[in-house]
Amino acid sequence: MAKLENSTKNMVLSLTVITVVVGALLGYVSSITAEPIAQAAANKQSAAIAAVVPGDGNEISEPETVTTANGEPAEIFTVMNGGKFVGKAVKAVSKNGFGGKIVVMFGFDAEGNILGYSVLDCSNETPGLGAKMPDWFQKGQKGDVIGKNPGKNNLTVSKDGGEVDAITAATISSRAFLDALAQAYGVYSGSDVATSASKQNKEAEASANETCEADSCAQKCLTE
Repeated sequence: MAKLENSTKNMVLSLTVITVVVGALLGYVSSITAEPIAQAAANKQSAAIAAVVPGDGNEISEPETVTTANGEPAEIFTVMNGGKFVGKAVKAVSKNGFGGKIVVMFGFDAEGNILGYSVLDCSNETPGLGAKMPDWFQKGQKGDVIGKNPGKNNLTVSKDGGEVDAITAATISSRAFLDALAQAYGVYSGSDVATSASKQNKEAEASANETCEADSCAQKCLTE
């Protein structure tokens, strides 16, 4: 019996030591990787701002965080050059992507025209469909929104009566992108464009009741 108790104590002691050592190692690894990960995220964000509000020698303010009409936080960066206002970059979120949230950085000039955009995260969208988002809405592409003004143009998908061609077989992802655009413009301008766009998206999705927009790579139809 004493031998059994001794063996149990040894097992407990061994497991405790292993747990402590593994915990310490995980903590150490986390401490040495946290800074590079944070730096990589900061670099990606800086590159996105430079892409959506281009210009040499631009000075970027610290972000102002506000809440958009959909309840998600947005970050606004004011861009100056030589003391003159160049534009603003707005990082916004839409919760309505095919696979969940998408995050996009948009650039606006002083009149509210779209200077550019950079998709920071659309990793949950369907490969080959919604994942075309980073290119589809760029200048010269089918869904081109560059140079347009969300306060003047109806920047919703053509299926919903708007001016923008949706990504082929990815209407939900397209609506999410344009929802993020509306959220960004809403906090940039203080307008109710974002609220109206969100409402329109919900009504369109409910009435459409999409059940299958084909993905030629899938065995079944996808509801994208």
